Amino acid sequence: MAPTTENSITSRAAPWQRVSVVVVTHHSRAVIEGCLAGIGDDAEVIVIDNASDDGTPDKARHLSPDAIIEENTIGVGYGAGANQGLARVTREFALLANPDSKVDTVALERLLDAADVYPDAALLAPRVLDDGGAYEPAHDIELFRRHLMPSRAREVPPDGPVCADYLSGAVVLLRMASFRAIGPFDEAIFLYYEDDDFCMRIRKAGFSAILVPHAQVNHGGGGSVRPSAHYRWEKYWHMAWSRLYLEQKYHGRAACAAIAWPSLLRYAAKTLGNVLTAHRAKAWRDLARLFGTAGYILRIPASRTVTRARPETANTETR
Repeated sequence: MAPTTENSITSRAAPWQRVSVVVVTHHSRAVIEGCLAGIGDDAEVIVIDNASDDGTPDKARHLSPDAIIEENTIGVGYGAGANQGLARVTREFALLANPDSKVDTVALERLLDAADVYPDAALLAPRVLDDGGAYEPAHDIELFRRHLMPSRAREVPPDGPVCADYLSGAVVLLRMASFRAIGPFDEAIFLYYEDDDFCMRIRKAGFSAILVPHAQVNHGGGGSVRPSAHYRWEKYWHMAWSRLYLEQKYHGRAACAAIAWPSLLRYAAKTLGNVLTAHRAKAWRDLARLFGTAGYILRIPASRTVTRARPETANTETR
């Protein structure tokens, strides 16, 4: 092994000088150390905590004394939390990282190299491996065409960079100049599909989203928050709500109604079936989906910080 020199240390640290790391946390004390450990000392670290009650902000403060840490007294959701962090960014790029992810200098260098090669790329994502080392696809086609594609269970990583319709928000490098042109995450979406919405707006603004498979990170998957019955309810409620929100935002009220009412009946039937067959976990999941669907139909906002539960439809011809 070649000896470590002062110049080589400087070279490894330099990429972090271009980056502000933004981490949105919620009951993430158990995983935040692994996330912050790989971040270089030269990075600007911004932690936005969504009302954790497990000491997450104190743990982050102990691990990264120079970090900017903002503590929200109520959970504002992922998109609003990310916007809060991005408003504090002073660097060329923001690295948005889930608290259960692990990013090292090599991965960042490769993401930045790709960003320099593709100056029209607003968003770049690495290859993602789960805790067991299995490949976790981080790119996809547009949300509204995804149901047409076959199963990805045996998919292998691409050999080189891919221009994708969608990149998972687990770990992404965001070019701040592009972000200012695209605009913030849609804060009406509390959880789920905010990355789909943002990626569609990236393309609409004339930018691209690039998967960089030779940059590799680890992602725990589901480790960002403390598991509980409440967490599972929140997850499936918001998945149902957010999916309808995007349908109306991009295709109009009629298209939204065409999937909302059948979904309501389907989730009601599935909930009843799972209750009768004593599948408690599935019944809880489908009941949450039922209530999320009903919540959207009844115009209940997903976020407590947003009072309007209906989007401005992107396609004005379908209003």
